[in-house]
Amino acid sequence: MKKNGIRLILLGMMIQFIFVSGCNFNGPEHKDSKLALMKETRPAPVQLSNRPARERISGQLRNDVLHFDSIYDVAIIEGPQQTLIAYKVRHLHRFRMGKIEKDLTASLEKRYPRQKFIVSSDYKIFLETVRLQEDMEKHKVSKKQAIKRFKKIIQLKKELT
Repeated sequence: MKKNGIRLILLGMMIQFIFVSGCNFNGPEHKDSKLALMKETRPAPVQLSNRPARERISGQLRNDVLHFDSIYDVAIIEGPQQTLIAYKVRHLHRFRMGKIEKDLTASLEKRYPRQKFIVSSDYKIFLETVRLQEDMEKHKVSKKQAIKRFKKIIQLKKELT
């Protein structure tokens, strides 16, 4: 009787160990984007436009967005005609997300009047933006494919609103 009880306990512990270790597998792709929703990632801005380097605004734009106290992380894609800004709002400021988006858009349009911005605080948009940035960094997608994915992200943003 004691041997069967010990065997059952050992079998249960082995099953739990296998289950826990199996759930911990991260996989080889998109390592940073898996944690993008839980921690600050600060991905580098993505350049899809053909503008000369002196006309690109994404570096300064990132600082302008992070200047808002309620925003703690931002992902930027500077596309051919428009710039996508996906950001994360601090937890205590989530009740004012509409006002934050309105203020951010107004501030950016005032500072960069010739640019067209698409601003989103949606986590799915942020995650897709980070994944696109990672794929471009690893040279998994061409610029043409990246522009196509950029357009899909914009379409997704329009569907969510």
